[in-house]
Amino acid sequence: METFTLLVLGCLCVSRATADSLSPPVNVTIKAVKANSAVVTWDIPEGDPVIGFAITQQNVRMLRFIQEVNTTTRSCALWDLEEETEYIVHVQSISMFGTSPLSEPLHFRTLKEAETQASKSKDEVTMEEVGQTTQLRAGELIIIVVVLIMWAGVIALFCRQYDIIKDNEPNNNKDKAKNSSECSTPEHPTGGLLRSKV
Repeated sequence: METFTLLVLGCLCVSRATADSLSPPVNVTIKAVKANSAVVTWDIPEGDPVIGFAITQQNVRMLRFIQEVNTTTRSCALWDLEEETEYIVHVQSISMFGTSPLSEPLHFRTLKEAETQASKSKDEVTMEEVGQTTQLRAGELIIIVVVLIMWAGVIALFCRQYDIIKDNEPNNNKDKAKNSSECSTPEHPTGGLLRSKV
């Protein structure tokens, strides 16, 4: 029993030491700050056995905790932020044995909605929009080409069937005339057999 207790205590000490030796993320920065969103990025010190991250996002009215495991991501989108508000962000690394200490606090302020709209003028086109427009146009062109090919096939099939029907029409009339003349007799122009009176 004492051996088992010592073994458990030893494992706890090793895991605690491993968690304590885990370094906090470095180079924590904020990018793409808007009125209601931002993106936080960071780096992990070389050799740390990191399996995820935890982010603490705080302002005067709210505290949000975001945790992700089984990921190698080094960025996270912060959403549903309030415009013109100061925020503090901390990032922690997560390993199999626990979490690292908090990173240095990062302060940032969200923009006003009007500033966000002003930074993107009506004439300005972002690369993302250009990519979406190109994809949309390519999709439209594919649909148009497919529809045109289908219509050409339908028209070709109709013309072929029409030619076959047209070619067969005079033959049908000749065959009918020939058949009616073979079956008729001079006495009975409408055709039929003469009945003899017995």
